[in-house]
Amino acid sequence: MFALTESHRFFVFCKPTDMRKSFDGLSGLVTNGMSRNPLSGDVYVFVNKNRNLMKLLHFTFGGFVLYYKRLERGTFEINF
Repeated sequence: MFALTESHRFFVFCKPTDMRKSFDGLSGLVTNGMSRNPLSGDVYVFVNKNRNLMKLLHFTFGGFVLYYKRLERGTFEINF
């Protein structure tokens, strides 16, 4: 089972993200755009320009997990 808890560290990518990106594209943003290691076990948060789509990238034992949320109405509030 996959679970995210308060014991995880979360990092938000500060620029709007193309939500067509998947594991490799988002890992590239973590490496090149955030200067972090996507294999660290931390959780990386990406939001699109309209702020109605969000993806979380997390590396666990055995591989990457990608969480994806689409709001039917409203937007995500992102406070940097």
